[in-house]
Amino acid sequence: MLKIPAFGNTQNVSGHTIATVPITTNRQMKFDKHFPTDKLKDYIKYYVVSEMDLESEYKVFPSSGLVMGFQYKGQISSIKDKAVNKMTSAGITGISNGYKIFKNSDNIGTILVYFSDIGFAHFSSHPANELFDLVISLDDIFEKQKVKEVEEKLATVSTDKQRIKIVEQFLLSELKDIETDKLIVEAVKLIYQSKGTIKIKELNEKLFISQSPFEKRFRKTVGTTAKKFASIVRFNSVLDNMNDAKTLTEICYENNFFDQAHFIKDFKQFTGNTPENFKRFL
Repeated sequence: MLKIPAFGNTQNVSGHTIATVPITTNRQMKFDKHFPTDKLKDYIKYYVVSEMDLESEYKVFPSSGLVMGFQYKGQISSIKDKAVNKMTSAGITGISNGYKIFKNSDNIGTILVYFSDIGFAHFSSHPANELFDLVISLDDIFEKQKVKEVEEKLATVSTDKQRIKIVEQFLLSELKDIETDKLIVEAVKLIYQSKGTIKIKELNEKLFISQSPFEKRFRKTVGTTAKKFASIVRFNSVLDNMNDAKTLTEICYENNFFDQAHFIKDFKQFTGNTPENFKRFL
């Protein structure tokens, strides 16, 4: 899940573009990233401590990994079809099929945990693909009492360092002693190397595995199909290109879209906007 700090603003964090489009503006905010301890670095990309002074709405674009969040102050809601749904203070978001809209209260503070592409599988036996396109309460995944303890501890501290330490202690307590699926790790690597343009048939051939067992392992570990994952990687490559002095036609064909119509359709699904309109505000 990609959270947007400013209109038309993109940031690159550990090779992953964070891009956001606020719907309401004129607010002060903090969006600070922190990196995990060595024992967690293979499973957690980074943490973000986010604070906003004013109430606002914003779009969140799809990212290639699951995201866990703890609100240590304030309230956040999701908006779908104009309906506003209050969310629990501790939740997790699966890989998304498109952008989502959220609304936060004033004076909100959140710690976000960005899992690596295969990271979630090392903390829960819950298949990652069952969270696809969902935002659910964290106690649907982890023991309710443990989640409550984290929230209670977060309420007693005042610095980001202390907050990160509390969340890391929780993650370390949930870390499973399981072997990483090296074939899926290699698949993810190949998808990134191709910037999301590799065909799934080619992927199967390179990995010497048939499609059906490969897809089952990929979905369970990563949280979506290899094809959808590749499309999200390609989308993030497009976002990187948006900041370059390239035309939209160049961006379209460099990222192996069949034609402009497919490029616009995919981009609009992920952002709710056309590439032309999006680039205009960068």
